[in-house]
Amino acid sequence: MLTIQELNEIKKKKEKLVAVRHHRNDNTPNESGYKYQVLVCGGTGCTSSGCKGVVAALRSEIAKHHLENDVRIVTTGCFGLCALGPIMIVYPEGCFYSAVKAETIPEIVEEHLIKGNPVKHLLYQQTVCDDGSIKSLDETDFYKKQLRVALRNCGVIDPEDIEEYIATGGYQALAKVLTEMTPDDVVQTLLDSGLRGRGGGGFPTGRKWAFAKASVSDQKYVCCNADEGDPGAFMDRSILEGDPHSVLEAMAIAGYTIGANQGYIYVRAEYPVAVQRLMIAIDQAEKLGVLGDNIFGTDFSFRIELRLGAGAFVCGEETALMTSIEGHRGEPRPRPPFPAVKGLFGQPTILNNVETYANIPQIITRGADWFASMGTETSKGTKVFALGGKITNVGLVEIPMGTTLREIVEEIGGGVPNGKKFKAAQTGGPSGGCIPAEHIDVPIDYENLIALGSMMGSGGLIVMDEDNCMVDIAKFFLEFTVDESCGKCTPCRIGTKRLYELIDKITSGKGEMEDIDKIKELCAYMKSTSLCALGQTASNPVVSTMRYFMDEYIAHVQDKTCPAGVCKELTSFEIIPEKCKGCTLCARNCPVNAISGKVKEPHVIDKEKCIKCGMCMNNCKFGAIVKK
Repeated sequence: MLTIQELNEIKKKKEKLVAVRHHRNDNTPNESGYKYQVLVCGGTGCTSSGCKGVVAALRSEIAKHHLENDVRIVTTGCFGLCALGPIMIVYPEGCFYSAVKAETIPEIVEEHLIKGNPVKHLLYQQTVCDDGSIKSLDETDFYKKQLRVALRNCGVIDPEDIEEYIATGGYQALAKVLTEMTPDDVVQTLLDSGLRGRGGGGFPTGRKWAFAKASVSDQKYVCCNADEGDPGAFMDRSILEGDPHSVLEAMAIAGYTIGANQGYIYVRAEYPVAVQRLMIAIDQAEKLGVLGDNIFGTDFSFRIELRLGAGAFVCGEETALMTSIEGHRGEPRPRPPFPAVKGLFGQPTILNNVETYANIPQIITRGADWFASMGTETSKGTKVFALGGKITNVGLVEIPMGTTLREIVEEIGGGVPNGKKFKAAQTGGPSGGCIPAEHIDVPIDYENLIALGSMMGSGGLIVMDEDNCMVDIAKFFLEFTVDESCGKCTPCRIGTKRLYELIDKITSGKGEMEDIDKIKELCAYMKSTSLCALGQTASNPVVSTMRYFMDEYIAHVQDKTCPAGVCKELTSFEIIPEKCKGCTLCARNCPVNAISGKVKEPHVIDKEKCIKCGMCMNNCKFGAIVKK
């Protein structure tokens, strides 16, 4: 049985080792016991880029030069700048190496770790100043406006070492709750903090916990929704991969607060790294005694089990998730009764998502006022976004609520590449909507996004430029929801299919003006009559794109053209005779022999044969082929 004194002894033993990683170029003394600590991102993004090969090469070089006592290698979670992986940071300087390859490791070890000279041409160039000095990573455009709370340990600690989590203050919140606070105190702290659910709905976390606490039952449950299904979203996955103990600690706090002794984490089986690290974390927590019986010598006991989801998007809905945990087909149930009254196995249950839980230990230890000081009047704290699409800095960001979309796209994200114009940002996944360029300066919070016809969702943020067709975007998300509808209710099962068919008809050049009225009517019926949030919000991408980009719908229907040149049936390729040099490159690359012409003479495209694949335009070196 772990005592609070023993917990503090572990913290004291490891905190100097970890402390140096929180400081970058600020002259903090290196008291870690190592000359250098090399942190390599081991998240899914960097794993796919080859980080395992980098770590293997690093270990080999360290052993070759007998540096084991001088250099510590740590595999961490996500640093955030996924577009630059594999990523490696060397402390105490905080030198940020990007796009690291196994073959460059010998040079880094020889020059940096042995001679003390950072290899500047391999560093992230934003950290290298004109005078050759190296600036802090926190001073770069990507990081300087971020504020990491939920992601505070991602990229900092070894997620497979519970002692490193404890070194950063881990499990201190649980100890405080069990020895100094009543369940009512915890609920009031969360209410005062203003924390709202980060899974999409934005319901006040303290109120949810209060409802479950007030329910009378011999058995209650705490659930974690880690079934992150939005296309392009990877916030929860990254937290589980980089800081799994923060979620375990928060769930134990929730169990104490509502009177539950059992927790379940419902996580996607497609997240193998997250699953593995969760299993390791649970095992370590049980062995140490921060999960299990009589935690910290109290009469409170709490255990956590994993349940793997099969990738059904509908299981992100709370009642469908609980139904799946029970071993049944994942389908939603009518509400009320709500889970706080009748949830998992018919017992009072609370369900929060990963990011919500990740905030809670910090709120307990640092206080409600600290958390409430960030964000806006109605949306407190920070929000994690998975930034993707037509953006320079693809990755994971955490910003204070109230940050504008412009700051995220142009400053943190580095802007739209290739000189293209920002057109819109899609938030909330298949349940969300598109925010057009005209609203780029609106502060991002729950209320503002809803007013714009979108929603916060779990945190996916997809950037689009002038080359995106907004009708096609709506069609893409509808195709997803058609596949993911569980089929339990008719408005969703049939409505999404009919809506997709109407949008497909328009993108195929067969649309009629009355189809637009049918779409509006169908969207309204689906929203008001579907059983769960999947069907109720499935039409949001259509509604928001029609709201802001109706001119594109009209162009598709009346003019039979796609202004962005995306919808194949409404586009054609033409060769400009004045620019064509007759090099024959287009003809040689056409898969259907639709291009003819003599050498050094203008060529012609047979539009009857053309399959509109774009190979000709991609291969033309003279800009002689245009898409209309």
